[in-house]
Amino acid sequence: MIRTQEIAYRDGDTVCKAFLAFDDSVPTPLPAVLISHMVGGRETFVEEKAQELARQGFVGFALDMYGENRRAQSIEDGRALMRPFLEDRLLLRGRILAALTAVRAVPEVDANRIAALGFCFGGLCVLDLARSGADVRGVVSMHGLLQGHTLDKQPIRAKVLVLHGHEDPLAPIEDVRAFQDEMSSAQADWQMHIYGGTMHAFTNPKASNPASGLMYSAIAERRAWAALLDFLSEVLR
Repeated sequence: MIRTQEIAYRDGDTVCKAFLAFDDSVPTPLPAVLISHMVGGRETFVEEKAQELARQGFVGFALDMYGENRRAQSIEDGRALMRPFLEDRLLLRGRILAALTAVRAVPEVDANRIAALGFCFGGLCVLDLARSGADVRGVVSMHGLLQGHTLDKQPIRAKVLVLHGHEDPLAPIEDVRAFQDEMSSAQADWQMHIYGGTMHAFTNPKASNPASGLMYSAIAERRAWAALLDFLSEVLR
């Protein structure tokens, strides 16, 4: 049976609220997957992903980047919540490292077998987790933002998988090339899957605005999820 609960943790004075899911019929400790949300906050979308991963034998930990489980009421609201983290990547790093500390403290989690998955804004967050030199087995960005940062470079210990739509206007070819160069220069173990004819937010069934480059793709979602599970099997088993 999949058990779920909310877990509070802190980043300094900010109280964050994560969504935890795991199969309580499976012997613990289990490998865990941190899940970093889209611009809207810790919405049902990532909570459902945590439960899907729990059914695969992992602990799903949908983290809270904004604190107090704040959720955007509009696109503009979401951009306002996200903006401080884009402008201060040290703040972003600290917030996701706090989530990593929190998931390691969960009794059902094997602290030595942790990976991270992020969607859109969350993809940037998990890539910055890897860039921080954090001791995680792997990170996966699904239609994530790819911009680098100017913080001190740390050795990238995590394996990196990027699942990207070729027609994604939020991660244009210039960002793709710069990211590839960055990973190669860091001698990271990285790979990128690029889905042709695919826009941003391709795993989100609610995405239906092709004029803005946001469009769900059932085929790309299926391929990306299969790639994710194969990657997790490699890095966490």
